[in-house]
Amino acid sequence: MKHTDIPHEDTIIMTGEAMEAAIHRMAQEIISENDPIDALVLLGILRRGRPLADRIAAEIHRLTGYQAPVGSLATTLYRDDYRSGMGVVKSPKGETHFDFNVDDRTVLLVDDVLAAGRTIRAAMDEVMDYGRPRRIQLACLIDCGNRELPIQADYLGWQVGTTPRDWVSVHLHEIDGEDMVLVEERPAIETDIPPVDLDS
Repeated sequence: MKHTDIPHEDTIIMTGEAMEAAIHRMAQEIISENDPIDALVLLGILRRGRPLADRIAAEIHRLTGYQAPVGSLATTLYRDDYRSGMGVVKSPKGETHFDFNVDDRTVLLVDDVLAAGRTIRAAMDEVMDYGRPRRIQLACLIDCGNRELPIQADYLGWQVGTTPRDWVSVHLHEIDGEDMVLVEERPAIETDIPPVDLDS
């Protein structure tokens, strides 16, 4: 049975209104912890981290007047599971792109889901190949636990406890036509080896 064919039940853990409130709160926290704010740049981890980074930057601009530069990171080639040949890593749509210098800046990485932590580690490795930031921070919409590396978000929208069988699915209007976060519970049955999730 394929990974996508497994029967499952969906539970909504965040509505569009809750997502908007979380992004507003995260933007306020980011502003409070970054003075002066004009040292801040944002890098959204593809695929859903980029539109979230755009939203956070827009909220920071609304609150402070500062328009933070925003770029994209595609971390596939930096992941340890890709280099070691473990599993099949899905490549996100898009590629790394930003047109600003990260030297001596505060780089805010933005992702939708924080789980194992391997994507964030890959993102930090990639950023360091482009320069030497003053510091690197992390903002995630959802932390679903199940960490494999000692990585935590500086700014977090919502924390939810999950098991390795659970699948957290973030829907964004820019990509999916709606804003919503779901947890899909999948039964413990034998499956084909699933692809490595780039949002973990």
